[in-house]
Amino acid sequence: MATMESLIGLVNRIQRVCTVLGDHGGEGMSLWEARPSVAVVGGQSSGKSSVLESVVGRDFLPRGSGIVTRRPLVLQLHKTEGGTEYAEFLHASKKKFTDFESAFLDGAAAVRQEIADETDRITGKSKQISNIPIHLSIYSPNVVNLTVIDLPWLTKVAVEGQPESIVEDIENMVRSYVVK
Repeated sequence: MATMESLIGLVNRIQRVCTVLGDHGGEGMSLWEARPSVAVVGGQSSGKSSVLESVVGRDFLPRGSGIVTRRPLVLQLHKTEGGTEYAEFLHASKKKFTDFESAFLDGAAAVRQEIADETDRITGKSKQISNIPIHLSIYSPNVVNLTVIDLPWLTKVAVEGQPESIVEDIENMVRSYVVK
């Protein structure tokens, strides 16, 4: 009989395979339908980032004004039995990130900077959004095994540089993660 730990590990591997195969959720049935996870949804400055960082115990998410989360961030937390805390990104799977908080380049920690850089890689340095998720795994003795999805904040109107469809685009993105 499988233990909960092995089941969670299997679900995490399925999520990674889905992304590699181009299955990002969205419309229609997909392997994403089967994964248990918690989606973090709310308006601008509603405390979503603070809640996520409290769960992880680290300040690691990009900060700024306006829409900062422009792609879903699928955050897989893996409880370890000790050792060094580290993070891995699916798009940079050969690299372990251990710098969550200290100053790096422009004052951001390495994990925070990598999230910002990977967001810009797909969306550009614009206010555009993308349905393509960023996958981040954090391994730490200080977390519980859990998958959390950080989504762009819900908005009522488009701002300069955003398409008029941004309200509907974000609502559809959120629905694709929360409506099963």
